[in-house]
Amino acid sequence: MGNRSSSSAADATDDRSGCTSTIAAEASTGWHVLKVKGYTQSRGVLGPGKCIESSSFTVGGHTWCTKYYPDGFDRDSQEWISVYLALCRPGSRDDAVKTLFKISLLDQDGKPVVAHMFQSMEARTFSVLGGSPLMGFRHFIKRYGVLERSSYLKDDSFSIGCEVTVINGVSRVAAKNQFVTVPPSDLNKELRVLLLEGQGADVTFEVEGEHFSAHRSILAARSSVFKAELFGPMQEKTGACVQVGDMEPKVFRAMLLFIYTDSLPAMGAAEKMAMAQHLLVAADRYDLKRLKLVCEDMLCNHINRRTAAAMLVLADLHGCHGLKEACFAFLSSREHVKATMATKDYEHLRSSCPLLHDELVASLAPDVFEGNKIKRSLSCFS
Repeated sequence: MGNRSSSSAADATDDRSGCTSTIAAEASTGWHVLKVKGYTQSRGVLGPGKCIESSSFTVGGHTWCTKYYPDGFDRDSQEWISVYLALCRPGSRDDAVKTLFKISLLDQDGKPVVAHMFQSMEARTFSVLGGSPLMGFRHFIKRYGVLERSSYLKDDSFSIGCEVTVINGVSRVAAKNQFVTVPPSDLNKELRVLLLEGQGADVTFEVEGEHFSAHRSILAARSSVFKAELFGPMQEKTGACVQVGDMEPKVFRAMLLFIYTDSLPAMGAAEKMAMAQHLLVAADRYDLKRLKLVCEDMLCNHINRRTAAAMLVLADLHGCHGLKEACFAFLSSREHVKATMATKDYEHLRSSCPLLHDELVASLAPDVFEGNKIKRSLSCFS
């Protein structure tokens, strides 16, 4: 609540005070890792709909387990691995447990693989008695051509991570007086102004006749390539004006903005996808690891029949393992690969990247349909 008093219009005083109250969701989060050993021994043995349960674990006072279906949850998913989260035993009389959950394939360092990470977009209610105790993902990862050719399957083993957040309820925290309000950081805005105004800039870049002013120290702090170029043995060769080839001015401008502010300019959907491809190349060139991952993540979400071949070439050329896995996952569909083969980008993939094309053919070989139509179609381009 606030109040304001004044004695007159001439000598009004501002003695406002404030307070805040908070509504908070109370939640408990836990993480469980299921390691699948002897993958090939479990594949094709149980059949669709049969699962192997993990050991139980507790989150929010409730007992859970992960269910691993090596041959799919049902016949429609029998070419896939399915993974589900199950409520084994509720920890209270209230059987309905509201939960957010995330299931991920893990790489060799135990980190989630973005292309194979699935999560509930809203709280789901698990219930042993009156509802569903089991929720998850039928098409978690395709066995042939995706998991079996990936680096995530090592020594016939791979790992799955399951993050569970149990929402215990919502509470209101008592109001408290707030005498000082700390504003959010303006650092990004201030660095943006510094870049745009060029105050104190000590280096200039020329890109197709357009000039960009920047600050050596900021560039060097963000990029090892810029550090070597501006402060290392190459410094004398660069001079006050650095020529940048093989890049459009708008791409260089967007890259500079990201270096200074960790954000990208506002763009429309179509422009964003084109820019993401160019920026990924620029990020790889200047060793901007986070920008490269941001672009890779954007592209992973926009793979379709028209773009899949070009995305695959881009991923292979610049060492984008997540994007490459996402392309292979998309092309594991018979319909998708048939449609992609009709594009000019597929012709470029076949003629310019023969090893990558062979890798694609090998990944599809166990998954051909009647008469080996896809296999023959692929081979006829070789």
